[in-house]
Amino acid sequence: MASDGEGPTKGEFIAEYHHLVFRRVLLLSVCVAGIVLFVGLFSLSAYEGVSLSDTYRIIWDHICGNEYEKRTLFWWADRYIWNTAVPHALVAIVAGASLAVCGALMQALMGNPLADPYSTGISSGACLGAVAAIVVGVSFSSVTGEMGIVANAFLGAMVPAVVIILISERVRMTPATLILLGTAISYFFNSMVTYIMVTTDADTLKSAYLWQVGSLDGTSWSSVPLMLAVTAVGSVFVILATRKLNVMSLGENSAVSLGIDVQRFRILCLALMAIMTAAVVSYVGTIGFVGLVAPHIVRIVTGSDNKFVVPISMAVGALLILFADYLAYQLSNIPVGVIMSLIGSPVFFALIVVQSKRSGAMY
Repeated sequence: MASDGEGPTKGEFIAEYHHLVFRRVLLLSVCVAGIVLFVGLFSLSAYEGVSLSDTYRIIWDHICGNEYEKRTLFWWADRYIWNTAVPHALVAIVAGASLAVCGALMQALMGNPLADPYSTGISSGACLGAVAAIVVGVSFSSVTGEMGIVANAFLGAMVPAVVIILISERVRMTPATLILLGTAISYFFNSMVTYIMVTTDADTLKSAYLWQVGSLDGTSWSSVPLMLAVTAVGSVFVILATRKLNVMSLGENSAVSLGIDVQRFRILCLALMAIMTAAVVSYVGTIGFVGLVAPHIVRIVTGSDNKFVVPISMAVGALLILFADYLAYQLSNIPVGVIMSLIGSPVFFALIVVQSKRSGAMY
């Protein structure tokens, strides 16, 4: 046993480890419970006479293939819940999880606490693609209609990602340089978006602006497959790469000394992050702060080990968007991107203050 002044004892280390495990399990449990609750609340919102427990029973019966008598209250509720509420909530969950994973990936990769999925200009490229389709009718693909806007946004989002990856392959850049390059690309695309929007009429401008600020309105089952597939594959890769991300967080020199090909690994992660973010933004627009705030919340509560930060951030991100979207619905359908910014700004400010008090610096 160590005497006074010789540092923590073995028992104190064990107690601290158990306390850390408890915090991780508690945060994950709270997020999962919150997600389940909000799925029920979304399902509850349309029909009087259907309780919260009824909504879960209706969802379970539908999954099991049980049907209700036609034209009854539960029959109508089942149609609404399964065709509207469940896909809406599922899109929110997938979008929040994907943006949170990308945020944790970017922050670990860049060693910068202010990095997020939009740091490389992906959101600005997606905005240009979507606005070009909505306002000017310019399409980068042969797809038309609503899916044409999605395809345009996805292709537009990939343009800045490809530019950054191509430059990274030819010029060895630091994380700070990559973020500065992404900022420059964002300003360029934003200026083009602004030019297009000021030349259109008021009705078209409203449609373009609602997409730009981020909204889950109009999402359906058709929005789920691509987002879910890309998020699932990308998240598995990031989780398997958490050991390398932990090393990358220590600095580029440490990573190289431990045998990691930093340049190749960074390019691979940037490409993956670009595809994941583009898949989300092309359907729901630019919803800010999720990828920035969720990993910070997890690190403060559970520590900085990316093996836990990444999966728990997915749950936190999903809960954040579900909560923001439920508030948006209750407040007369304000776009979820607006609510998320109103929530995210003070939360991020509070996180900065808490972290600064603990360590004297953000990281």
